[in-house]
Amino acid sequence: MAVRDALLVLLTVGPAYGFQLHGGLATRTGGRRSVNVGQTYATLERLTKQRLVEPAGTTEDGLPLHRLTRAGVDAAHAWLDGADAAGSDPWDETVDRVLIARSLPGFDADAVIAAERGRWTQRRAQASRAAGATAGVEAAEPAEAAEAELARLAASAGVARADAALAWLDALDSTERLAFAPRAARPKRGRRPGAAPVADAQPADA
Repeated sequence: MAVRDALLVLLTVGPAYGFQLHGGLATRTGGRRSVNVGQTYATLERLTKQRLVEPAGTTEDGLPLHRLTRAGVDAAHAWLDGADAAGSDPWDETVDRVLIARSLPGFDADAVIAAERGRWTQRRAQASRAAGATAGVEAAEPAEAAEAELARLAASAGVARADAALAWLDALDSTERLAFAPRAARPKRGRRPGAAPVADAQPADA
């Protein structure tokens, strides 16, 4: 999961300030993900330049608020719907996606879990076919036989990984309530501009 994806998804519950989003990244992934606070602010700046996030006024004590644009909403839901971050590991994406989805108020986490189960079922089938295709391959040269066996072992590892992922997903208690509202943590220092009027915190239309 890229920090970009995490911040966009956290903003689906409403406008938030940088330090609040920084803390939410760690708590909503069960402590799996924690980045330098400077990276959080830098990512927010990039998202604003990309027109995925826009300013939403400030809090009463002057902390700048951010909210999603329509393009930002689409990008957030694309990740929740299964669009893995570039170069990411599918297992890490699954765990982060499920944990965050289950922590978001008013979000259908069961749909995310079902979609993840479907993707891992497909991965298992692909790995199983690959393992079957390399099983019992006869080779004239020892090196060729070794290569075929290595390919079989790699494919069987894919089957085992998919089985573990499916077991984890099946073990989730869909009735357990884990969603919570954003926490109003305040930075002890850093970006605290002067107080300004609080803007209307409604989602952007564009």
